[in-house]
Amino acid sequence: MSNGETEPSEFHGGAAAGVSPLAPASSVTFDRRELNRIFGLYGRKVAAGEWRDYAIDFLRDRAVFSVFRRASEVPIYRIEKNPKLARRQGAYSVISATGLIVRRGHELDRVLRAIDPSLSVVAG
Repeated sequence: MSNGETEPSEFHGGAAAGVSPLAPASSVTFDRRELNRIFGLYGRKVAAGEWRDYAIDFLRDRAVFSVFRRASEVPIYRIEKNPKLARRQGAYSVISATGLIVRRGHELDRVLRAIDPSLSVVAG
């Protein structure tokens, strides 16, 4: 590499003693089952030509899956997981581009039905 270019996988910055520089700070994440459900919906919407890009953010207090019609725009929907709200309104929510909470609940499948009514709840 030349002219100061680096590999994207290289880590830059210092780390505290005894802490791996690649270890994520305590953050909220989607588990495999949740990601399978979200990517299933995402794949159907991409195939239908409605969605084109996505972004995933793992923050300290919540995990966010954002979907875009075009990569240069604001997300048309954000699917959020916020464990602090799990006992109240539910950990999952779908938020529109304007910030309106479209649906919130305890079960991801039911919340995702706000975006894709063809989803059905499967016992299991």
